[in-house]
Amino acid sequence: MKKERAELVEKNHPKLSMRTQCKLLEVTRSSLDYKPVEEDPEDLRIMRLMDEIYLIDPCIGVRRLVKLLWRDHGLKVNRKRIVRLRRKMGLETLWCRPRNTSVPDKAHRKYPYMLRDFEVTRPDQVWCSDITYVPMPRGHAYLCAVMDWHSRKVLGWRLSNTMDAALCLGALSDAVAASGGRLPDIFNTDQGSQFTSEEWTGRLTELGIAISMDGKGRWMDNVFIERLWRSVKHEEIYLRGHNTLPELEAGLLAWFERYNTWRPHQALDNRTPSQAHAEGLAAHAAATAKPRSQEASQAA
Repeated sequence: MKKERAELVEKNHPKLSMRTQCKLLEVTRSSLDYKPVEEDPEDLRIMRLMDEIYLIDPCIGVRRLVKLLWRDHGLKVNRKRIVRLRRKMGLETLWCRPRNTSVPDKAHRKYPYMLRDFEVTRPDQVWCSDITYVPMPRGHAYLCAVMDWHSRKVLGWRLSNTMDAALCLGALSDAVAASGGRLPDIFNTDQGSQFTSEEWTGRLTELGIAISMDGKGRWMDNVFIERLWRSVKHEEIYLRGHNTLPELEAGLLAWFERYNTWRPHQALDNRTPSQAHAEGLAAHAAATAKPRSQEASQAA
């Protein structure tokens, strides 16, 4: 290292002048008199604040950092300075690189989208499913989840290093088991080859479930599970950076448990998905039991 070589120069060497020593060590004379400049205190403050912001939200970009520093701390900082300090800190905004996991198979049958103008009024009326790509430090994995459309509760999920129908069928099996054998009237997915395969559609038909599929390229048709992917990636997958599938699976298990049973959802009147699911089932059971009791009394 140049700095280490400069430290070898002796100002009062008995035989070699400083010029000769510098020449032999390949360092410049001016470097011997260099005194490191102390860091700007304001730079240190900005970097400390940036570190705190990234701990809260690692997905914040440069433009939002500029606005947050001004809004919350009264610091007017330009984008170039933010870029320089981020590079110095080794920070990089986390973001989901787009990868299409919904590759259709032209030989498979496509089903119509059944949820346009359809009102979902109770749990287990409509389920939906999707697959997302999960990047890992030394490879990747695929995550499939089954969600109840009404309550947003994740009923089942599976993780695999291959993206095939078996992954989806495993998540479906877990969802059926978690629901106590209750089945939806409609199951909505995209037109990916896994969901148009004979294995998948055959299993739904066997269970007596109507099949619905998004319009081609219309992610909004399955918007709730798309929002789920955004949350799980930003809050668990990208933040933790799990190295192995077992580590990733353990992290996802804890995250989905918090999502279902701990986190309040504004769209659910600040209830958790599990609460909304249980209360919705109870309300539906009470509503359907009342007409039956009335019919029984009239028959008597």
